[in-house]
Amino acid sequence: MTDYTHDIIVIGGGTAGLVTAAGAAALGAKAALIEREALGGDCLWTGCVPSKALIAFARGHGEEGREKGEGWSDAIAWLRSARDRIAPHDSPERFRGMGVDVILSAARLAGPERVELADRRLRAKRIVLATGSEPAAPPIPGLNDAGFLTNVTAFDQPALPTRLIMLGGGPIGLELAQTYHRLGSTVTVLERLPEVLPREDPEVGRFVRERLEHEGITIVTGFAAERVTCEASLKVVHGADGRRVAGNEIFVATGRRPNARDAEPERAGVELADGAVRVNARLETTARGIWAAGDVTGGLLFTHVADYMAKIVVRNALTPFPAKADYRVVPWVTFTDPEVARVGLTAAEAEARGERVATFRASFSELDRAIVDGATVGFSKVVTRPNGRILGATIVGRGAGELIMELALAMRYGITLPALAREIHPYPTMSEIVKRTADEWYRTRYTGTRAARLVQRVVRWWL
Repeated sequence: MTDYTHDIIVIGGGTAGLVTAAGAAALGAKAALIEREALGGDCLWTGCVPSKALIAFARGHGEEGREKGEGWSDAIAWLRSARDRIAPHDSPERFRGMGVDVILSAARLAGPERVELADRRLRAKRIVLATGSEPAAPPIPGLNDAGFLTNVTAFDQPALPTRLIMLGGGPIGLELAQTYHRLGSTVTVLERLPEVLPREDPEVGRFVRERLEHEGITIVTGFAAERVTCEASLKVVHGADGRRVAGNEIFVATGRRPNARDAEPERAGVELADGAVRVNARLETTARGIWAAGDVTGGLLFTHVADYMAKIVVRNALTPFPAKADYRVVPWVTFTDPEVARVGLTAAEAEARGERVATFRASFSELDRAIVDGATVGFSKVVTRPNGRILGATIVGRGAGELIMELALAMRYGITLPALAREIHPYPTMSEIVKRTADEWYRTRYTGTRAARLVQRVVRWWL
């Protein structure tokens, strides 16, 4: 008789923890899911769900046909309504109904196979760390004294900031800058690097910047914030080059950091690297019997990646069929208007790896469905090897996050760009942007080339 309380203990009730616990229960394991606040994690309460609800309201796509700019209180009411409808999917009752032992408590590792709660200890041969991440504020003198918003605090504010300074021109910064602007704020984005969306193809950053500036958002790049002061009712961000930007609120969107320390992983021999839990390809930590999944491991901090990692952990921890995580084909989306969706490598990244690349593109302005929908802003861009094997793709435009999956699947299963051109795409749909891009492979290969001339001679002979 052992003193194990569970087969597997999961610390953290965000996406990675929820998927791990649900998977374990489905396999018949006795699982404990420990969360110190509320199940659903950052994604449900302060991240993806509330931010995308606010974005949708600002675009005028509310469930009851609300128009954009109706006011902050209406926007927050819409946000809370959407969140309340989604919350039951992640509720303790639902997971207890699956057979999961849900415990709302702080938790820390108490050594190998042991987890310490406020009032007791649990023990299991398998432990999973899924404690997520938190906003990372830059060490700018005066910022803490002045006060600032993050995604954790922004959605509970009683009023819309009149003049908002957005620190950070990455996905979160631009998504919310556009949203606050559409709701009525005067917004200035400050980005330290030469262009916004620095992880994307350079053309994408320039394109999105132009669109946001066209709407009336001020974007300042190459701005190294040196200090923050308060002057009367305003907060002022001072740049190292002497520039000053004033506003009545500052939103910090400069990144996130793994939230591993509270679980005291070192007590069980779990090593950290730059604050993130170190894991191998099987998502095992440096301590036997302990795995980690989601943002706490660093790397790609996306909800869908956390979901994917959790499934790898379930397989490795609870079955005799091991699996390794593979991040070569991970799509992601920036929910600006237009959306930016990306998978794989940019042309520059592929060339840096020694690849010979070809780039093919198409514009939504030439797509019939985009024309009739009034959604002609944007383009697609696919990077391939000379034989058409897809190395990466970017789509900028309405619904880009949905459209990118065709290219992601093609990459995953080795379907070439010319093969996509041969597939029948329904007309008129936005998905034809992929076909139009793929058609460019044939046009470049069979227009004015030796191969084209050969084909023409064969056709003339046949005729």
